[in-house]
Amino acid sequence: MPLSKKRSAAAESTELVKRAKKDSCNDDPMSACSSSSTAWAWDGDSQVSPSSTQTMSNQVPSLAHPAPVFKGTAVVDGEFKEISLEDYKGKYLVLFFYPLDFTFVCPTEIIAFSERAKEFRKIGCEVVACSTDSHFSHLAWTNTPRKDGGLGEMNIPLLADKSMTIARSYGVLKEDEGLAFRGLFIIDRKQTLRQVTINDLPVGRDVDETLRLVQAFQFVDEHGEVCPAGWKPGAKTMKADPTGSKEYFKSEN
Repeated sequence: MPLSKKRSAAAESTELVKRAKKDSCNDDPMSACSSSSTAWAWDGDSQVSPSSTQTMSNQVPSLAHPAPVFKGTAVVDGEFKEISLEDYKGKYLVLFFYPLDFTFVCPTEIIAFSERAKEFRKIGCEVVACSTDSHFSHLAWTNTPRKDGGLGEMNIPLLADKSMTIARSYGVLKEDEGLAFRGLFIIDRKQTLRQVTINDLPVGRDVDETLRLVQAFQFVDEHGEVCPAGWKPGAKTMKADPTGSKEYFKSEN
């Protein structure tokens, strides 16, 4: 590579890292860390509107209610792209939050979900990862080799929430540190919230269990029967009434 091109690439990489390290609370007068907003908040990275039944008070949204609406800049296939909850209407969506880019447990989770993205798409489900880092930080992380703790090529979007409004609206913001707990939300085709799990920072999540839950909710949507503990596709389900449930219990005991 010519020396001029090497210098240009190095300068670009340095600029990405610098921009990734910016403190959004100092840069952004509309940042959610300096004010409590109940309307649209926008900082160039993320935008959230509370649904008709939810507020932006850092409380976990209610199951069986509309998922909080969001919009923001994501890294998709190495490019910056605006994405929103509306983009996923008619599909299932797994939205999961993680604490920080360039950390330790986080890349293991993100890579695991990315490597299984095709399995989710086969059943009409998309996966989006989100943190309070900037989209520049996300891009720099994807440009870092996995052997060095980076993500490498990604099959899922990395959504930037530098203003912390999305994490706050989903009730996973660790206010004193400005980062998100490991929240995971399953949102159905009608954009209703069907499942919530939130882990403390040190422990990662299980992709197999997430996939199983999506499959179970989809089965219920289609067939109207309910899924017992540990249900997997092909296993027996039961009708949600006294007579129907007895048929299941007799067959299993």
